[in-house]
Amino acid sequence: MNDPWIAPSILAADFARLGDEVASVLEAGADIIHFDVMDNHYVPNLTVGPMVLSALRKFGIKSMMDVHLMVNPVDRLIGDFVEAGADMITFHPEASDHVDRSLSLIKSSGAKCGLVLNPATPLSVLDYTLEGLDMVLVMSINPGFGGQTFLPMTYQKIEAIRQRIDVVNPAIRLEVDGGVKIDNIGAIKAAGADTFVAGTAIFGAEDYGAVISAMRQAMN
Repeated sequence: MNDPWIAPSILAADFARLGDEVASVLEAGADIIHFDVMDNHYVPNLTVGPMVLSALRKFGIKSMMDVHLMVNPVDRLIGDFVEAGADMITFHPEASDHVDRSLSLIKSSGAKCGLVLNPATPLSVLDYTLEGLDMVLVMSINPGFGGQTFLPMTYQKIEAIRQRIDVVNPAIRLEVDGGVKIDNIGAIKAAGADTFVAGTAIFGAEDYGAVISAMRQAMN
């Protein structure tokens, strides 16, 4: 399995100081940044677009940017986010008319690609796509808002996807997003995840470094 990555979600950051927030959380030990994009159409919330990602790059943020598109349709925004500085783009198969075409568009644009599985999304969406993916993102909440509670049924789903990944290509990252905290990150890792999105748990704390350090200790 890949080395664990902790990926703070900017959804929970102070947007009035976003550049400083992202720099601070990276200095505190985060591995990558999770960039949530919501369109008030696919999900009932509205967040940020490629201009914000571009602004973070201009601010001096050089870390990997993991862009999670909760938008419908997805294809129109792929090129804009790659141009803005996205390293990884994941999207929900329900939001694309042609999933393979959307994946190919991401890869041909120069970014890594992944699919996002909502709590009720069946694993069958991976039947003809997994070999071409760099990441599978499992939603352990219903997407749209931060601060939700981890859904316990997700553990079984993580285990099943890990089995598939290990057969096809162990280098594919298995990411989990939603309700990830110090007290459950160890069990999430034990189920097979290697990339952990945490928003409120990190940005809601006074000491980012202490939370990230505690998360790493909980995974040992």
